[in-house]
Amino acid sequence: MVKNLIIAGSAVAFLVTASFAADRSVALNKEIESLEPMKGIVFWPDQAKDQKNLQKSISLEFSYCLPCAVVKDKTDDKIDYDWSSFEKMLDDIASRGHQAIVRFRIEYPSATITNASGCTEKVEGATAVPNYIKANKSYTETYSEDPGGDGPTYYADWSNKELLWFYKQFYTDFAAKYDKDPRIAFVQAGFGHWGEYHIYGTKLNFGVNFATKDYQAEFLTHLDSLFEETPWSISIDAADNNYTPVAGNKTLLGLNFGLFDDSFMHKEHDISQGEGDNEKNWRDLGTDRWKAAPGGGEVSYYTEKDQREFLNPAGLYGVTWEDAAAKYHMTYVIGNDAPEGSYATKERVYEASSYAGYKFEITGYAVNKISAAVRVKNIGIAPLYHNAYVTVKGVRSEKSLKGLLPGKEATFTIAGIQIGDSESPEVTITGDKLLKDATIPYKASLDGSAAVIEGLLDENSTAIGKGRFAESRGNRGYEAGKNRATDIKGRNVPGKAAKGAYYPILSR
Repeated sequence: MVKNLIIAGSAVAFLVTASFAADRSVALNKEIESLEPMKGIVFWPDQAKDQKNLQKSISLEFSYCLPCAVVKDKTDDKIDYDWSSFEKMLDDIASRGHQAIVRFRIEYPSATITNASGCTEKVEGATAVPNYIKANKSYTETYSEDPGGDGPTYYADWSNKELLWFYKQFYTDFAAKYDKDPRIAFVQAGFGHWGEYHIYGTKLNFGVNFATKDYQAEFLTHLDSLFEETPWSISIDAADNNYTPVAGNKTLLGLNFGLFDDSFMHKEHDISQGEGDNEKNWRDLGTDRWKAAPGGGEVSYYTEKDQREFLNPAGLYGVTWEDAAAKYHMTYVIGNDAPEGSYATKERVYEASSYAGYKFEITGYAVNKISAAVRVKNIGIAPLYHNAYVTVKGVRSEKSLKGLLPGKEATFTIAGIQIGDSESPEVTITGDKLLKDATIPYKASLDGSAAVIEGLLDENSTAIGKGRFAESRGNRGYEAGKNRATDIKGRNVPGKAAKGAYYPILSR
């Protein structure tokens, strides 16, 4: 009886093997020869234009933007917009194969606005509050002659009901229009000087020259509900309880905001280097926040040396860019003045950019007649924070690479395709937040001799093995999915800044 069972079992095993004889591993050899999108060293548009030899060493450009530059008026309960100057900036950045990081600011010490009719023009330190609000008799701004030595600064009237309504509605309208726009990689937001959650040098007066903590909480919660495709971030200075309600508030800390550090790598950035206020802020806003939202920022302007020498392979103040980036899981950093130093060669900027953020290696590839399975490992220092998909023969995996943590790997199934017995279809990584025709490069070193990985489908579109999306080594978020795939168009299938209203950051 036992003997018969063994024979029967062998027969079943033979039938299964015969049924999936077409399952096979595929050779795949790739090197990463171009910079991945949405990561790395960041320049202002004017710097990016000027540095012709560094075009391919960066993928991002940053600009402050002005609400008043795109707002004409208000009709009934709707804001009247003119996005033409903003569109021009985005198109300019995209023309270089780069994507934008944008931050709409209200206060900017010393800045003078020109070529923006919805703004107060040619007044040093003017706010970017739209003129239609300033025309209201109930609206009154305050002024500081030289806060912190940064120059004349006007402050928005945060008691004004129209401004409070506008600030939320503006982001509602902005997200509705631009959340899915591939020209924009990241959005930064905030209050105070440069939107960085402080007005150092001016006496803080909530509800007058700074938004109240209650309104800030309301605004951040609102912002969290708006963006589905574009990650949004706030300054690490939001950890300062003197200004904000964020640190220690479990509800606000639970929002999916990323962080930007506007004085990265300065002399006493880390606790081990001195005061360590920056590191304390990162800590207080969540040491694991990088797992779900981006870490970024700007190299310090505390001294001229900081920006110009942070790419020194020997380090700045005893810390290399690579060490600092890994510690804080940085996806990007603004290093606009690096070309004015001696270390920003084409090779070094590319190397530094490449080190930041995510990086993918395909560690397994198998196909049969109706499906493909691709195993991907993140060998970078941070996740990808945008949706991107393993794509074979124009069809995408259902599951996104978004959120795959460093050192983790997952297997992705591509269904609804036909593959010939001797065919080895190309693998690409595509996404709707990439610029037109752009893909995400990856490395691979597969000779096709390895055992077939799990993730293929059988003739009935049933998962073979443990499931369509095999989770590896505890990587959460990659779970078994439905037998459905998405093509490149998203359809289900079977089975220094631009001239005018935008300004470069100044030494401060």
